[in-house]
Amino acid sequence: MRVLEAVAKRKLGNWIWYGFIAVIALQVYYVREMLAALLIFGVLFGFGTAVVLVLFLLDQASQRTAEWAEPQAKRAAEAARRGLAHVEELSKKLPHSQRPA
Repeated sequence: MRVLEAVAKRKLGNWIWYGFIAVIALQVYYVREMLAALLIFGVLFGFGTAVVLVLFLLDQASQRTAEWAEPQAKRAAEAARRGLAHVEELSKKLPHSQRPA
């Protein structure tokens, strides 16, 4: 009888160790999965941040370009208006017979 009890206790002890090892293995697996998820999300957020940064820099560059081009565009428009007014004035001065068809 004592032999059976010793064998039963020994088997129970082995099962306790097996269970303990299984719990540790599951925890290590869980930690690995969480670290992998952290790495993946870190890369994705880094990529998203880079895209937003590039869009922000493009927006800033376009605003500065527009600020730089505005005075030149106003000057060009004024010169075009003056040229058009000058052409209209010249066309009024030409006799009717010399006007192009």
